[in-house]
Amino acid sequence: PKQRSLQRIEGVSLTDEELRQLLRTAAGHRFFPIYWLTAMTGMRRNEVLGLKWSDLDATKKRLHLNRGLVAVGYEVHQTRGKTKTARRVIELDATTIAVLEGWRAYQAAEFAAVGISESDDWVFTDGDGEPVHPHAVYEAFRRIVHNAGVPTMRFHDLRHTHGSLLIKEGVPVKVVSERLGHAHIAHTLETYQHVLPGMQEDAARTAERLADPRPTAKKPKNPTKRPGKTPVERRGNNRRKAA
Repeated sequence: PKQRSLQRIEGVSLTDEELRQLLRTAAGHRFFPIYWLTAMTGMRRNEVLGLKWSDLDATKKRLHLNRGLVAVGYEVHQTRGKTKTARRVIELDATTIAVLEGWRAYQAAEFAAVGISESDDWVFTDGDGEPVHPHAVYEAFRRIVHNAGVPTMRFHDLRHTHGSLLIKEGVPVKVVSERLGHAHIAHTLETYQHVLPGMQEDAARTAERLADPRPTAKKPKNPTKRPGKTPVERRGNNRRKAA
């Protein structure tokens, strides 16, 4: 039906509290670093799974994106970023760096326990040191969403939630567009148009506050002196005198 198709296109965007609840539920799961990183960066699933440790600059808190990992049937294939937006740099926060470093330590211990001395540098691996399969990430995510009690959503909706929350918080759309790797800012505006009506209301309230002719309540320096008028009030008095 049309309505379901439209919902798939628009996606699901969690509130900040729902996102926190989802991540709390995912804490402790093997794929938690994947879900956290996606929620904090808005990266595509194939971009997250295609990361190598050499892509991370922990000192500068940056990720360099230039490849992806996709599933064709049950086989996993590596893809290379062919466009400027696919090959981009994403800034990270300190907490996300800590999550990744924690996972790196766990991974190293796991490799040592099973006797893996060399790997292909993949960030997210299974117990055998192979890249995590995208289907496994999705299936686990579906169960976590159910257990968290948040609205039913796809893994891709973590990306949608990231973009929506940034725009709601006033981050410029151009910055959000670049972070998400959209080819054109028009695509970002179309994708997140559901966020804009609320922002229009906020803009109206901000304009009202900035132009409010009522002076801020202050204790006058000279109690006997009559308080002055704002420029808006003075213009109104002048117009009345002229009439």
